[in-house]
Amino acid sequence: MLGIKLSQLRKLDPFATSRTSTDCLLVLLAMDTLSDKAATSGAHQLKLFIEGDELYQSMLDEISSAQHSVLLESYIFTCDEIGERFINAFIERASAGIDVRVNLDAAGSKFLISRNQFQRLRKSNVTFHWFHRWSWRKPHRYNRRNHRKLLVIDRHTAFVGGFNIHRESSLDIYGTQRWRDSHVRIEGMLAEHAAQLFEHFWQGEYRWHPPSVTSQHDQLMPNNTYKHQFYFRSMLETMFNSAKQSIYLTTPYFVPDRKTQHLLQFAARKGIDVRLLVPRKNDIKIARWAAHAAYDGLLSSGVRIYEYLPRMLHSKTIIVDGNYATLGTANIDYRSFFLNYELNFFSYNSDFCQKLQELFLDDLKDSDEIFLHQWKYRFWGNKVLEFIGWLARRLL
Repeated sequence: MLGIKLSQLRKLDPFATSRTSTDCLLVLLAMDTLSDKAATSGAHQLKLFIEGDELYQSMLDEISSAQHSVLLESYIFTCDEIGERFINAFIERASAGIDVRVNLDAAGSKFLISRNQFQRLRKSNVTFHWFHRWSWRKPHRYNRRNHRKLLVIDRHTAFVGGFNIHRESSLDIYGTQRWRDSHVRIEGMLAEHAAQLFEHFWQGEYRWHPPSVTSQHDQLMPNNTYKHQFYFRSMLETMFNSAKQSIYLTTPYFVPDRKTQHLLQFAARKGIDVRLLVPRKNDIKIARWAAHAAYDGLLSSGVRIYEYLPRMLHSKTIIVDGNYATLGTANIDYRSFFLNYELNFFSYNSDFCQKLQELFLDDLKDSDEIFLHQWKYRFWGNKVLEFIGWLARRLL
């Protein structure tokens, strides 16, 4: 495979001309593993979660058994019934001498933790850090947010995905309208990589990343690396251009840049089954308007678009050909591509990818498909809102 020339890569990937030789090599390595029939089945344990109560209990069980360290990053951490359980678990472990560190985004979790909770944590030796607090000296820094959701226990178990720590994801507390989301539990070397990602981020090394391709081929990747500033976006290019049969994409906030739209349109025109799942119910209305602005071109190219009906859809997954998938924190929007710090898990594990695909197809059963002939005759006032949303897309 390493004998492939960059000119050959550019025939496969029309955007490769904008990359350095090192970046092209990383893309080649990723594309080569797509055809590796010996990919990671059984190499390490993966557990997929789509219910918050089950995920939170698994996290709390792991925290309670921690012997060395508990490391948490979260965009939203709310001191509600769910957050209180985690705070109590952190305090118990820190009081036992365990290294407990919590890194929360200052914008995402603003006003969600009380002063009393802070005092309890600090008195119990929990090390707490606000990421990018507001500063008059560096006001633009506040806009670059830590959107990652990561928990690492003793460097041997880790959780990564889209779930925040809040009651909105709990069936027991929030009821049937709880958010639909996805998370994964990983072990072994991947968990060690997760711990290293946390440590480097904690020290302010925001572009450190683990080896690009592990021996198991699965990998954790931030969207900013030393070699490539917008790595997640480039990985999407690789995934979409390598597709032979299908691209199934789920995202709560779909505000694609022109290049991403063109990639999806190009794949659909080649006869690839491209399906997009987004929420009908969205907690940010202007983001929904911006998403609608992209519908016309995608539908005209053969992309099938579905809107999830039952509840808020917060899951972020992409499955290509049923054998390559990513799950994580990154949305398909300007903020995730170019501003936020994100973390995604990329997998070639056949069982994991098939499970994600089955869940995607199940979600379509609870969704409304948008058809081009209907979309063209939508109310003119909606087109005005779409225009406003699209103008504001970089501010969302």
